[in-house]
Amino acid sequence: MITSMAAPHAKGKSAQDKIFGANAAAVAAAAQYGAENVTNATIGAILDEEEKLVCLPTVEKVYRSLPTNELIAYAPISGLPGFLEGVLDAAFGKSRPEGHLAAVATAGGTGVIHHAVWNYTAKGDTILTSDWYWGPYNVICKDLERKLDTYQMLDADNGYNLPALKAKVNEILSKQDNLLLIINTPAHNPTGYSLSENDMDGVIAILNEATLGTNKTVTLLLDIAYLDYAGEKEEVRTIFRKISNLPDNILTIVAYSMSKGFTLYGQRTGAMIGVSANKEVIEEFSAINQYTSRATWSNINRPSMATLAKIYRDPVLLAAVEEERANYYKMIKARADIFTAEAKECGLKMLPYVAGFFISIPARNPDAICEKLHADKIFAVPLAAGVRVAVCAVPVKKIKGMAAKIQTAMKALGE
Repeated sequence: MITSMAAPHAKGKSAQDKIFGANAAAVAAAAQYGAENVTNATIGAILDEEEKLVCLPTVEKVYRSLPTNELIAYAPISGLPGFLEGVLDAAFGKSRPEGHLAAVATAGGTGVIHHAVWNYTAKGDTILTSDWYWGPYNVICKDLERKLDTYQMLDADNGYNLPALKAKVNEILSKQDNLLLIINTPAHNPTGYSLSENDMDGVIAILNEATLGTNKTVTLLLDIAYLDYAGEKEEVRTIFRKISNLPDNILTIVAYSMSKGFTLYGQRTGAMIGVSANKEVIEEFSAINQYTSRATWSNINRPSMATLAKIYRDPVLLAAVEEERANYYKMIKARADIFTAEAKECGLKMLPYVAGFFISIPARNPDAICEKLHADKIFAVPLAAGVRVAVCAVPVKKIKGMAAKIQTAMKALGE
């Protein structure tokens, strides 16, 4: 009897996303007990103090004012020209790196990860990221028949673990000729950690040393999905100067997303930005990634691209958007500050938080802890090495006391 029609590489595929599963449980509890009695710390989107999904008012105004043609027409596969120009300003600000640059429109930041894995690694290759990472990295690697390996992101003093990174880079390059290294910074998902300029210097030094005088190549992918909620606009972008004029065998790809910075989560609009000292590498970058877009989703959301292009052409609109973002950044920071202070007070260990949507608590049995928290009607996301709390989604009144309840649940389970 036939039980499967799938090709060999597709057999057995299944994805039970823990984030969406945890959110579904929280939604069900809210329906049963009342939303006011449930703390939903699973959602990776900004909710205001009334727990309503946030859309930046100026973004909404621009989006809704677009003519029908901009709402419904196809866009060029590589992206609208105004978007491709504007996205470089949106990503880099005053810290645009030196060298040759090009952007290709993608289906959100996820599309950038997909294209980078597909076009800059070979079947069976190993890709590297930190041990705390966004789960879909692994899903994408598996789906494209690659492997994901990790290094320990933080050392014993909670600093960025450059020696661990160096050891893994050298190990992988001893077995294959190319390496794709994914670093999520600033405002790392899921910890809220950010690499400093010195950390970036260290990363570049490791990649330079590993490839110097060899035919080895490295693609450094910087996932900057949370950039616009990482701190002061220009200050958090200074790390991009570090990727200026790197050796020809190091390509940097920057994964830009409109999901968070423009609060257009479901519109699935992003950009893959290539930076290289080598003009031919960037010409190839544009060609192959546009080709893969045609073969994957063809073209992406035109109105979102038109919205970014219009905002970045108009200083008044841009100033309004940046003020609105800054206000929501302050709101999220206020929540994180409360959680961090209360965690310290009750002795709850958490990973170092700098900025962003999430805080992470290391734990041996995250699933059991999250299940235990359901008794307090608190819903968080169990990760491989801990529990993720989405401070972007929890109002101040519900943040208060949350750290102590998590600590109590962990103690009850012997953590």
